[in-house]
Amino acid sequence: MERRREDKQVAVVGLGKIGLALAAVIAENGFDVIGADINPHVVSLVNEGTSHVKNEPGLDELVKKNHQNKRLRATYKTVEAVKDADVIIVIVPVLIDDNHQTDYRYMDLAVNEIGKSIQKGALVIFETTVPVGDTRNRFGKKIEELSGLVAGQDFDLAYSPERVYSNRIVEDLANYPKVMGAINEGGLQRTVSFYHKALKCETMSVSSLETAEFSKVAECVYRDVNIALVNELAKFASEKGVLINEVIEASNSQPFSHLHKPGIGVGGHCIPIYPFFFINKGLEKGLTTLAREINDSMSHYGIGRLEHELGILTGKNILILGLSFRENVKEVTKSTALLLMEQLVQKGANVFVNDPQFSKEEIARFAVTPLSLSDESVKKIDGVIVQAFHQQYEGLDFAIFSRCKVVLDGRNVLNKEKISSLGMKYLGIGIE
Repeated sequence: MERRREDKQVAVVGLGKIGLALAAVIAENGFDVIGADINPHVVSLVNEGTSHVKNEPGLDELVKKNHQNKRLRATYKTVEAVKDADVIIVIVPVLIDDNHQTDYRYMDLAVNEIGKSIQKGALVIFETTVPVGDTRNRFGKKIEELSGLVAGQDFDLAYSPERVYSNRIVEDLANYPKVMGAINEGGLQRTVSFYHKALKCETMSVSSLETAEFSKVAECVYRDVNIALVNELAKFASEKGVLINEVIEASNSQPFSHLHKPGIGVGGHCIPIYPFFFINKGLEKGLTTLAREINDSMSHYGIGRLEHELGILTGKNILILGLSFRENVKEVTKSTALLLMEQLVQKGANVFVNDPQFSKEEIARFAVTPLSLSDESVKKIDGVIVQAFHQQYEGLDFAIFSRCKVVLDGRNVLNKEKISSLGMKYLGIGIE
């Protein structure tokens, strides 16, 4: 395919926590980057040299530095970002709705704008996790339809899934191998060359767009299935009077055993969502579906254990520690806390939530009562559920919960002896 020039101008469509980090790192490595986002507040902050993403080591400095160097700017008009771009990276969310069906709203909007403004010779790379076949058959074809260009002839089309972890995104961009597939060999080599320069990372080429798409969903299914396995084992261990943490340590001393950690549920943008990209495409039976059911049932399991100790929960004061889906992040997507809150309310409990990552106003939006740990009301709590163990909880003295009868340690992080010494019943996941 004939190109206009060397790849130098990059558009990053979607400036969430991953998109902004991508944009900043690519700018740091010498490219001119313009990010596009539909949120005017995000755009304004970037154009002031400020990151809207917190708790990501190194990101604040990269955004500030590359804005000052005039290598990073932003716009809320995707058309403006794309029209002069040599490389277009798309990192817009594709989620699921309440019926577990794929929600393309944001991605379709972005693709429509790209199709209207893409120039001949551009390279389009999708990084969002998507159902297998979508890069070619949904997004690529829409760009062709709107632009009049042909993928593989007039523009290159590639897929390279994001694989980073919150709180270490900048580090992971450099350290994780970048898997990539493209519509043809020329596009693949161009994509490999771009990422070598833009992220200075190791690359791993696969034979097709679909293989690259499949690999990312498979990663998530692997984790979901293995978490479900250890959750099932943890429940069985409780029945048999065996400590699952000892089982895991002993089993994993064999190099081919990789038991994960059990917990009260799985949350976030990835594991609870992406298995449905397989399930909805025909993988309805088997481990993938069963794993989702097991992991989503852990909140019911935990509440059942509370009921066993406290009796009927109607009128009981239950405190959830951690609104976030996991420790040390401010992110509530698919958090197990949401399932716990809903199920506790259905049982008539008075639900309180504490999370140092969120303001009282933010917590109150979920129709529960925010509770500061310095509030006198902590003395009226009947049961505590540890859902996300933020670092701020590490020194927490559970003696402040003077009326509390039971602590459900949903992440197996507390000292059982200390809790028991306070006259409270300690319940772990697979730990009695």
